[in-house]
Formats: sequence, C-alpha cells, structure tokens
Amino acid sequence: MDFSHLPVLAAEVVQGLKLKPGGVYVDCTLGGGGHSELILKGSGPDGRLVALDQDPEAILAAGKRLISYKPRVILVRSNFSRLVEVLDDLGILTVDGVLFDLGTSSYQLDNPARGFSYQHDAPLDMRMDPEREITAGMLVNNMTVEELTETIRKYGEERWASRIAEFIGEERKRRPIETTGALVEVIKKAVPAGARREGPHPAKRTFQALRIAVNGELEILKAAVKSAVHVLKPGGRVCVITFHSLEDRIIKDLFRELASPCICPRDFPVCVCGRKKALQIVTTKPVLPSEEELAVNPRARSAKLRIGEKV
Repeated sequence: MDFSHLPVLAAEVVQGLKLKPGGVYVDCTLGGGGHSELILKGSGPDGRLVALDQDPEAILAAGKRLISYKPRVILVRSNFSRLVEVLDDLGILTVDGVLFDLGTSSYQLDNPARGFSYQHDAPLDMRMDPEREITAGMLVNNMTVEELTETIRKYGEERWASRIAEFIGEERKRRPIETTGALVEVIKKAVPAGARREGPHPAKRTFQALRIAVNGELEILKAAVKSAVHVLKPGGRVCVITFHSLEDRIIKDLFRELASPCICPRDFPVCVCGRKKALQIVTTKPVLPSEEELAVNPRARSAKLRIGEKV
C-alpha cells in the first residue's frame, strides 16, 4: 500500500508559514510528505527543511517522494516532543517556521494492519510508533471499567462512555477483545439504536480516544508547540492543524497564553511575573477547509488551522 496523504489546507499552510527562499523550516508531522514537498517548493531554491515522524514507514515513503530535494531536506525518525533536541543535534538554533499537522495519515487509517480504523477488521494496535509498548488491545483488555470510562469520556468526548466501558468489561469476561471488528461490535451493542442512527459512526469517538491514549498525543502537544515557538526567529510562524475539539482547545488556549504579556493582578504596582509576550496570534478564528477542498478530500472536514507569529 502506498503511503499517500493529501495535504490538508495546503494553500493556507503555504501562505501561513510565509515561505521564503533560504528559510529554514520544520515539518513536525511528515506523514506522506505532502506538506513537506510544498514547503520545499515554496522555500526554493535554497530553503532547508527538517521533517520529523515517529513512523518508520512514513520516513521511508517520504524519502522516496522527496528524493529530488536532497540535500535540502533532512528526515528524522523522532516524536515531535524531541524537537529542540533534534535541532540541537543538527546544529540548528533557530528556524523560520514550524508546522504541526495532527491528523492521522490516510495510510495509517487505510492500512488494516495498523489497527487505526473502525472500517477494517484488524489487530487492535493504533501505535504511530510501532516500537511503543502499549497497544490499543492492551488498554481495552487491561484497563478497569472505570479507567476505560474516563479515557473514552476525556479523549473521545463520548456521551456513552460509561455504557461502552461496561459492555467492554462484560465482553472481555468471555474472551479478550483482540480486533477492531470485535471492538466495533461491542460498541454498537452499547450505543442505543437511536444514537447510532444520528451523527458519525458509533465507534468513531472511542477509537479516537484509544488512539490518543496509546500515543500520548495530548500530553506532549502543549510542550511541543511551546518548544516550536521558542526556536522560532522573530517574525517566524507556527502553524498547527487540529482535527478535534480537544486539540483545538489546547492550541487556542496556548496561543492566548503566549500572546499575553504580564499576568499579575491589576492592582500590583509593578510586574512580578516577569512574563513577556512571545506570540502574535495571526488567526483570531481558525482557518477551515474550503468547499472545493472538502469535495476532493472529505477527511479534511474537521481540520482547523491556527497560526501564530513570534514576537
């Protein structure tokens, strides 16, 4: 299977990063290499790109896609939580732009062996880095019902979280839940018929929750984006594409925090917090995909782009 991935909000990202010849950029989520290729084109002929991904299959496939841009691109197999360390190792102190595309790649969703999709029957895996120890199957079969409820409610914002967790608990008494198909069947039994007829697939939110939990996605996000802002040159841009409300809320609140100067109470005679404004918010509201893009790539429908500029 090809590691293909239509870059979401492509034109908006190119514009948002203010690409320029000779600039140094970081794509923290290489995936299929679509955004990386656009950055390399837009920063030509001598712009440089460091692209990170924890998935070895992404590194391999994108390496082939971007072969014509050598030596302007460096691919690094790493989680974006190590952004500063990666740049330090490369001797890069500051950059002109950083991109985070937090969506799961089409390849990962469509490759049944990866266990991300509720549309294919496959082992319950969901690891973006195949060397991580914990799989979705381990969580489903070893968490307490209470822990499962909290995970599904917190990361999936699923109104039927406790009922789904209880049904999982009952099912695994009979046999371990080892495949995505088996989990989908349990979820369908747990979600009332009326609710199943409305909205998205009944398993969507639970699968989202498990994927986030397996990969520790939200725990590392805030610190990683802060690191990105830290390494930006003044005037440099950070672009973050989110795909669900939890991520978007984290980014919105973080941008506000970084865009705020002193946070001391107003009646303090002098500042004691020592905080300085680090970011100018470029997008007061998130940028959404156009109708034209959604017609070509329906998976972009929940994408939101927020942009900040280093002060």
